[in-house]
Amino acid sequence: MDKIKPKKFWTTQRIGIIAGSLLLVGFLVYQFFLSDKRTKLNVDQEKLTVSTVSQGKFDEFIVVTGVVQPLKTIQLDAIVGGYVTEKLIEGGNMVKQGEVLLKLENQNLKLSFLQSETEASRLVNDLQNTRQSLRIARFNLQKTLSELDFQIDQAKDAHDRNIKLYKDKVIPDAEYLKTKREFERLTKQRDIEVESQKYQEENSKMQITQLEGTLASTQKNVNLWRQTLENLSVKAPVSGLLSSMNVEVGSNINQGQNIGQIDDLNGFKMRVSVDEHYISRIFAGLVGSMDFNGKEYELKIIKIYPEVASGRFEVDMAFEKGAPELIKRGQSAPIRLQLGQPSQATLLPVGGFFSETGGNWVYVVGEDGKRAAKRKITLGRKNPEYFEVLEGLKPGEKVITSSYENFGDNEVLEF
Repeated sequence: MDKIKPKKFWTTQRIGIIAGSLLLVGFLVYQFFLSDKRTKLNVDQEKLTVSTVSQGKFDEFIVVTGVVQPLKTIQLDAIVGGYVTEKLIEGGNMVKQGEVLLKLENQNLKLSFLQSETEASRLVNDLQNTRQSLRIARFNLQKTLSELDFQIDQAKDAHDRNIKLYKDKVIPDAEYLKTKREFERLTKQRDIEVESQKYQEENSKMQITQLEGTLASTQKNVNLWRQTLENLSVKAPVSGLLSSMNVEVGSNINQGQNIGQIDDLNGFKMRVSVDEHYISRIFAGLVGSMDFNGKEYELKIIKIYPEVASGRFEVDMAFEKGAPELIKRGQSAPIRLQLGQPSQATLLPVGGFFSETGGNWVYVVGEDGKRAAKRKITLGRKNPEYFEVLEGLKPGEKVITSSYENFGDNEVLEF
């Protein structure tokens, strides 16, 4: 007889079902609780720039471009107007102080000068005539007084004799009174003549003083006109390089018009263009440095031009210990302009990542070097080489500093 075999519980089918179920549950648990749900992107590590965060001295500076210019530039402006009759020196040549550069012609100035000279000559003649009249008046007064004194002496003698005769009753009253009145008349006449001549002399002296003042002013005008005529010959105010002469023979020049410039080659400075973003941080005395022929030269800001054009303004920087020997006007060179004192900081090299992140986050490479993950950071100051890291990174960590343009919003980059 056949025996009934009991059914096995752990059949191959059942074991397979249970095993499959456990695997499914495990997979679901891993997916929901244990797996990394961050978005990922595979990238080629060789195309990335990976920089190491470091601890060191943060030197706050900007790199600007300076152009070599003479330490002093003298503008040539026409003191008087006129048309150019002769151009003696062309731009680009060395000139000496006082050397004639241009000759101008102006007939109106010459006419005004002649009129001023004529007026001065007339005043000289008037002054001489007034002085001569005063001398003549003095001589006439002396002559008149001499004559009156003679007549007074005669009248006094006659009157003195008549006094004695009148007391002796030799002559009548009429004869006595006649000589008395004659003597008194002549005495009063002398007093009046002296007073009259005094007034005339004071008046003449006043006229002379006025004429002398007018003549002095007129002579000053003559001298000014003479100097003005001399300015028709345009001369070099200093020795140096006549870098430009913007006129030609036959052209008309107005008073005050710029006709050229002279560069003083005894020293040089750097004219530097700076972005207006830094205008509040730039001041006279700020220092910088530049390399020229393998040697470093220190500079200092000596002048700031406040005008802003196309988002930039200019400053002048002078060499602290003399300009380089072979430097030439018009050369340009990069200048490292210091904005603050160096200080210790956590440093992150500058890179293209900043344009996509604004410095708010970066991709930090993991310790295994196989992936990089997003991390929030805070950056501070910046120079052309480094960012100052305030939060989020430690020295020794590695950060992708090249552009993030092709990474999208992925949180993890896998190499």
